Amino acid sequence: MRTYRELLRQPEFTPLFLVASVRSAAQTVSGLALGVLVHSATGSPLLTSLAMFGPSLAQLVGATTLLSAADRVPPRAALTGIWLLFAVATAVQAIPGLPVGASFAVLFTLGMFASLGGGVTYGMLHEILPRDGFLIGRSVLNMSNGATQILGFATGGLLVALLSPRVTLLVGAGMYLAAAGIARFGLSRRPARARGRASVTATWRTNGVLWSSKPRRHVYLMLCVPNGLIVGCESLYVPYEPDRAGLLFASAASGMLVGDTLVGRFVPARWRARGGPALRLLLAAPYLVFFLGPPLGVAVGVVFVASVGFAATLLLQERLLALTPDELSGHALGLHGSAMLAMQGVGAALAGAVAQLVPVGAAMGVMAGLSVLVTLGLERGVRRAPAGEAGAGASGASGAGEVSASGPDAGEGPASAPGAGEASASGAARAGEAGPG
Repeated sequence: MRTYRELLRQPEFTPLFLVASVRSAAQTVSGLALGVLVHSATGSPLLTSLAMFGPSLAQLVGATTLLSAADRVPPRAALTGIWLLFAVATAVQAIPGLPVGASFAVLFTLGMFASLGGGVTYGMLHEILPRDGFLIGRSVLNMSNGATQILGFATGGLLVALLSPRVTLLVGAGMYLAAAGIARFGLSRRPARARGRASVTATWRTNGVLWSSKPRRHVYLMLCVPNGLIVGCESLYVPYEPDRAGLLFASAASGMLVGDTLVGRFVPARWRARGGPALRLLLAAPYLVFFLGPPLGVAVGVVFVASVGFAATLLLQERLLALTPDELSGHALGLHGSAMLAMQGVGAALAGAVAQLVPVGAAMGVMAGLSVLVTLGLERGVRRAPAGEAGAGASGASGAGEVSASGPDAGEGPASAPGAGEASASGAARAGEAGPG
């Protein structure tokens, strides 16, 4: 599958695409409104930032407690229930006089369930598309997520100005309700991909199975660490160009869009295998120019070129699925999303600490250098994947009494799975699964 027309012909891709897009718009609109409410109530920049982006950190809790349900519940029912929960909780946050502490408790709960929503969504994407369609399908969801965030922030700002933050929160709740409705009536009923009861124990056990495989472990590390370090570079855009940081952010978004489009739609499989290592290094190497403190025009170009490398996540996710049985696909992708967001937070904190000691441009160069070193260190492990790895992982889970490894991926070697034999890519575009609001 290489064209958007073929993708849109898949019966359930369009409703799943609409669910993901409407959810992203709801997250952005309600997050902005909540940030305005918290700032007006507290005057604290820290609490305002946490109100908008803090739920990402709660995904780690969800990844260690709820994620086993991503493959053990019927996906239509799970998506419907999760976005109904978000609709109700967002409406609750619009209640006048709601204490800030209660609002953050709601946010923490939503962050936990967001990790499950991401796992179910991308596990279902893998289920409804043919093996050669996951990459283009994931790239389209990436592009939609970026576009709806841009439109969502613009719309949210307009609604807050014309109406009020609380009314805007209710609009966001309505969007979540619409996402739940599309999931319920647009998706077909499917059984759970794995057997067994979802539990904290099952989550930990499956996390252990996924992490115990050396090839998968290298892929997870390549997905999260180099990307997180580069997000640390992005967190320094404002101190680097306080008055024109928006140009740097816009350039980064444009580069990601171009990269996702090229890799998802136009790059053939045989070239992806050869180009994977270059994409991994492209994500970080251009940022080394910041050691020289380039002027704004050069910095914008450097950021654009480097951000094309974020498309490397598509190849890595394809590689991850090639090493994972279908029964664990939702859990595996959910674990990746939660770990990636956590590492991005770590990268931002580390970059800020380095920038306290050296000039901002030099701090960005340091983060880029660390990303290059990590990428080179993980390269061999990512590119080498012994045959039957997916089956081995499934067998481990089955031995724990949680899932059966009888899916079509079990026992398959790299030659028969999507992305097999390919050098996977590093880094990932922002997942956008842990939403504020």
